[in-house]
Amino acid sequence: MKKKRILAMALALSAVMIFTACSSGAETPAETPGETPSENPAEGDSTLKVQFNVEVASMDPQIATDGTSFEVIAAVTEGLYSVDKDGSPIPAMVDTVEKSEDGLTYTFKLKDAVWSNGTPVTAKDFVFAWKRLVDPEVASEYAFIMGGAGVKNADAIAAGELPVDDLGVKAEDDKTLVVQLDVPVPYFESLMSFPSFLPMNEEFFTSTGDNYGTSPETLLANGPFKVTAYEPAATTITLAKNDSYWDKDAVKLSGIEYQVIKDSQQTMLSYQNGDLDIATLSGEQVEQFMNDPEFVNVVAGYLWYVSPNQLVKGLENVNIRTAMALSFDKDAIANNILKDGSIPANFPVPTLLATGPDGKDFRETSGTYLETNKESALEFWTKGLEELGVEGLTYTMLVEDTEASINVAQFLQSEWQAALPGLTVELQTMPKKNRVERMQAGDYELVLTRWGPDYADPMTYLDMWTTGSSNNYGSWSNADYDAIIEDAKRGELALDPAARWEALKDAEKIVMDEAVILPVYQKGDAVMVRTGVEGVEFHSVGINRVFKNAVKN
Repeated sequence: MKKKRILAMALALSAVMIFTACSSGAETPAETPGETPSENPAEGDSTLKVQFNVEVASMDPQIATDGTSFEVIAAVTEGLYSVDKDGSPIPAMVDTVEKSEDGLTYTFKLKDAVWSNGTPVTAKDFVFAWKRLVDPEVASEYAFIMGGAGVKNADAIAAGELPVDDLGVKAEDDKTLVVQLDVPVPYFESLMSFPSFLPMNEEFFTSTGDNYGTSPETLLANGPFKVTAYEPAATTITLAKNDSYWDKDAVKLSGIEYQVIKDSQQTMLSYQNGDLDIATLSGEQVEQFMNDPEFVNVVAGYLWYVSPNQLVKGLENVNIRTAMALSFDKDAIANNILKDGSIPANFPVPTLLATGPDGKDFRETSGTYLETNKESALEFWTKGLEELGVEGLTYTMLVEDTEASINVAQFLQSEWQAALPGLTVELQTMPKKNRVERMQAGDYELVLTRWGPDYADPMTYLDMWTTGSSNNYGSWSNADYDAIIEDAKRGELALDPAARWEALKDAEKIVMDEAVILPVYQKGDAVMVRTGVEGVEFHSVGINRVFKNAVKN
């Protein structure tokens, strides 16, 4: 076994932008550690013990918004497609698919599969779930992704302009699902593995009332595992192998035990005591263990950034925002604080996300923006204060209560206050779920947050900052920007891959010129994976970790 593996999670994509559910680039993701999973794992219990550093926020596929929740949901629920070890889409609930010549109609025939209560998985389960996702009364934060997939009338329905029944999805019979698109979407099938598109049994959902997803009794599974122990905000979530799963013979684990441990020292103590099989390192731990045979460095797709709320006095000023974006040392954050393979982010669209028609990664032919420059920062700051007619500004920044986030936030606070005279930044820590709730309510001034790519295209980031987007927490608005994004999604640009790609670069530049967000770093993960654990799949797009094919010897 190699002492250190760098997993680039990159899969080259075609010139016509057939995007996969994994990032793209020159290297191919690998299973880690080990090579091909053993056929016969050790007898007895083979429950994989995995660390999370934040709680699961929701077990509802149409409500969940965070990577932690998505990982658990995807372990117990399977959609039309899943992904292979390279991140490419592979049929899951789909038995066969027919695609019309114009790329606007997909007809899916479903496998014979059942939910964990013995009820058949039907096309109606997908129709119910998808309509629920875009229903304005449900107000899902991820309603936008149905429009991103191109499903007919999705955006108009989510905006309340058309009835939910006008969504371009119908069940012709129990095993036949027909989907109609507004425009061809080359990465449509890849998106079908994303949790928001997972099915939901309407009868069971209705029977749980307002308690769906709050306990094992209020959850169904049609995937590799099923939930056996869970409650909201729990620090332990237990899954067991789902014997009702159509592909159960491929599942070698007895189950998965997720443990929420936020403190890095406690995490490593648990790992060394044998209470964890997979654990994430941070800070000084990375240097301490990087030569250990069980150490793995994973390139992740998450972009960490500061979101300024432009409805707050002073933060509507582009000079103030630009000054704050330029005034902190990103290299120090990545190399001295995190030390986990993270890289400084001088961009809003991460590296190793997607390859364009030219065969190159988006970042390779795009610019860099808002690089650290404290002298320029002071100039922007002085100009901004003059425009506002004030001598100083005071803000509170929300920070989730994980060790890495707190360390980064404290460094940002110190850098800002040293570089920008008159600026005071106070920190308010809280669990991630509360941070997200405050952002969704617009109840914040500054927030240190992150976004992980849902699919391998720059649009998974750029679509966030359109006017009225549910993820446009800072309330920025720019008509030129909106026009580019709309054209790239549904206009002439949508039918011209090369022109679309260049237009997305123009859109990115607008976001950075306006300092809509203050990019900090692109995440890397330093992970310990116990010897004997094989076949764990790490992905930087969509679901970050997949355990279906894992083996614990």
